[in-house]
Amino acid sequence: MTVRAKFRCNFETHKKWGPDDTQVTRSYDFTAVYDTDTPEDQRYAAATPSGSLTIQVDNPAVTFEPGKSYYLDFTPAEAS
Repeated sequence: MTVRAKFRCNFETHKKWGPDDTQVTRSYDFTAVYDTDTPEDQRYAAATPSGSLTIQVDNPAVTFEPGKSYYLDFTPAEAS
C-alpha cells in the first residue's frame, strides 16, 4: 500500500562543514499542507492534518523551492 501526503517546503538552510568549512550541505523544512480553499488540500488535510519533515541533501541535482508544495509517497520498504 502506498500513502501520499502533500507537504510544502518552508525554507532552505545551508550549513558549511569539513576541515576548512568548504563543503556545503542543504537542509529543507517541510510541513503538511492545509488550505481550506483548495479541494485537493482539504482531502490531504483530512488524512494528514499536521506533520513536519526536515531532510538534508548533499546531491546538487536535488533541490526544493521554498513556498512550493510537493507530494510525498510512503511505500513499505523490503526487509533487509
